Amino acid sequence: MSAGNIWLTSDLHLGHEKVATIRGFRSQLAHDDAIERMWWDTVKPKDQVWVLGDIAVSSPAYALNLLARVPGEKHLIWGNHDQGHPMHRDAHRKAARYLEVFASAQAFARRRIEGREVLLSHFPYVGDTPGRDGDRHTQYRLRDEGLPLIHGHVHDPRVFSVAPSRYPFSPQIHVGLDAWGLRLVNIDEVAEMLRLVS
Repeated sequence: MSAGNIWLTSDLHLGHEKVATIRGFRSQLAHDDAIERMWWDTVKPKDQVWVLGDIAVSSPAYALNLLARVPGEKHLIWGNHDQGHPMHRDAHRKAARYLEVFASAQAFARRRIEGREVLLSHFPYVGDTPGRDGDRHTQYRLRDEGLPLIHGHVHDPRVFSVAPSRYPFSPQIHVGLDAWGLRLVNIDEVAEMLRLVS
């Protein structure tokens, strides 16, 4: 049995009318249908998909039902809009429902991409959605200690959330739908981007 592909994404915002409009859809249902069709066209049953937070904005029931239908082994990194994120006082009561759909759910993760250690988090080390004053949720962000960070949260069309010319920051690669034309990102694409900043 061969292993499947590994995909990354974030900020699905299923069931979110405002995000659907910002993304150019006539309705939230059209937005969600486009994401579901893209997922079916991309992911095979043996593939892994890492969702780096924010599957929905408030009640996750609708988003979880949709994600239960689509293929792949799904893993969740908690986002600020996910009710199981530790920032929410009642997270311990809400986390279990996510584990009915996701094989794992955690605040962050560590992986190797082509032998290089990387971190996965909903939040970047630095930066936020364009137009915001300052970084939100800083107490829940990882500290930059030299590892590349794969993240979501920023709803920015830029893939590098800190321009490569601005390092000494470690590379931050944004895998959110808004930066990738509403598609999932293959881990090989992330590896190629890491080579650009090595």
